[in-house]
Amino acid sequence: MPQRAAPAPLEDATPLARASRCYPLVGALVGVIAALIFLAADRLGLPPGLAALSAIVATVLVTGALHEDGLADLADGFGGGGDRARKLAIMRDSRIGSYGVIALILALALRAGSLAAIAEPGAVAAALIAAESLSRGGLAAIMAGLPPARPDGLAAHVGRPGGSAALAAILIAAALAFVLLDWQAAVLSLLALVAAQGLVALLARRQIGGYTGDVLGAAQQIGATAILLVLAAAAP
Repeated sequence: MPQRAAPAPLEDATPLARASRCYPLVGALVGVIAALIFLAADRLGLPPGLAALSAIVATVLVTGALHEDGLADLADGFGGGGDRARKLAIMRDSRIGSYGVIALILALALRAGSLAAIAEPGAVAAALIAAESLSRGGLAAIMAGLPPARPDGLAAHVGRPGGSAALAAILIAAALAFVLLDWQAAVLSLLALVAAQGLVALLARRQIGGYTGDVLGAAQQIGATAILLVLAAAAP
């Protein structure tokens, strides 16, 4: 009787999957743009709250609200769906529900509030760049650790990065964090990232059996929010 072939090892299946090691650099660029907006608003005399909100608006505009959309879809799907098929159907629906609206409001408010609490312009700039970079650096690990939830979705098309790409992504992000922040803040940021995105990955596995583009978007948003919260708590 013929033997079944062994499963193929996890590889950098596509150029897009291999490019996941560059995610933290993309995040750093987004953070730099947001930091410049905050610094400009602060220079114009706006109070920290309005300057922080301006920086968050900049991140939304630069990314086309891609990750915010993922967060809203995941909240609607996981909050309002019954079985796995229903959750995936809701997540693919372009309409937004109450769970999605609430998730977006809370995430945006917590991020803006955290930046306003940090207040000092240089510290805010460092926090923005570190949070945007780290929160994208962890996405490759989710892609490597979970299978795509749909055979025809964006996640399946991109492919799963190998362990080397996932490790490179998190090392690049961590290196940037230690350059931008003092070592205690950098360590706290990494711990917050692992806890936040680990929880998203665990929920995704239990709820829909893997990851989708919406899961990655939500993981980025939740990871960045967690990092900014711990940096605000640790700010002098």
